[in-house]
This record gives sequence, structure tokens and C-alpha cells, in this order.
Amino acid sequence: MAAVIYLLCAFTAFACAWLILRSYTRSRRPLLLWSGLCFAGMFLNNVILVIDRLVVPQIDLSTWRLSVALIALLLLLYGLIWEEE
Repeated sequence: MAAVIYLLCAFTAFACAWLILRSYTRSRRPLLLWSGLCFAGMFLNNVILVIDRLVVPQIDLSTWRLSVALIALLLLLYGLIWEEE
């Protein structure tokens, strides 16, 4: 059951990233770029979670997962603070 939830979370983050980045290519609004990159990072975070928990559970990848999540959130934070409309 956990595998299904992990994969659904990864798919949802991928769908959000794809839709937001597709919208960015049409409108060229900077906040859409930073939001799309954040969701792409969250997708990568979920992929690493699936690998960590299901593929190689004997290896701890939590540091990698947290690093990717931090980078993704910092991208969004940068876009929210320093980008102007």
C-alpha cells in the first residue's frame, strides 16, 4: 500500500510541475518558472523516496531526499522574494 501512495505522490508532483512549466512557456511569468522548478524538485524528492524505501531499503538516502527538498523550496522562496512582477 505504501508503494501506491509514494508513486501517486510522485505522479502528482510531476503533473503539477509539467502543467506549471507548460503555463510558463506560454505566459513567461517568472513566478510560474520558480513554482514549476519547485514542483520538479518535489518530484525528484518523491522518486528518491521510492528508491530509498522500496528499491534499496538497506541504504539510507534521507540526506539526499532532504537536500533535494531544501533546494526545491529555496527555489520557490527565491522566486517569491526577489522576483518582481
